[in-house]
Amino acid sequence: MLFRIDTTSAVPLGDQIAACARRAVVDGSVGPGERLPAARMLAGSLGVNVHTVLRGYQRLRDEGLIELRRGRGAIVADSAAARARAQLVERVREFVSDALDLGLSDDEVLSMVGAALKA
Repeated sequence: MLFRIDTTSAVPLGDQIAACARRAVVDGSVGPGERLPAARMLAGSLGVNVHTVLRGYQRLRDEGLIELRRGRGAIVADSAAARARAQLVERVREFVSDALDLGLSDDEVLSMVGAALKA
């Protein structure tokens, strides 16, 4: 799995790390039960603090995409829903990015989502 980050981006590094792993789950290059790189190893190869990697991994855990197991590291969730959830998160991120590129405010984006939920 290849992790790439852009230190000049406004997107926090932990979020970029999470996005790389999420894309790997979506495209199938990492499957259920597979282990993500150890946080220390990944931090060293990216030249970032280990806590930055752990923040990205914690985001993925909160999304239900990985399990963090003491002594075993980060493991891709063993559920069929994990891949579908990763795809959904990617689509939501794209939607928000497109909306912000169009100049919509946060409130306008939330209003659009609220309207879609009521439809």
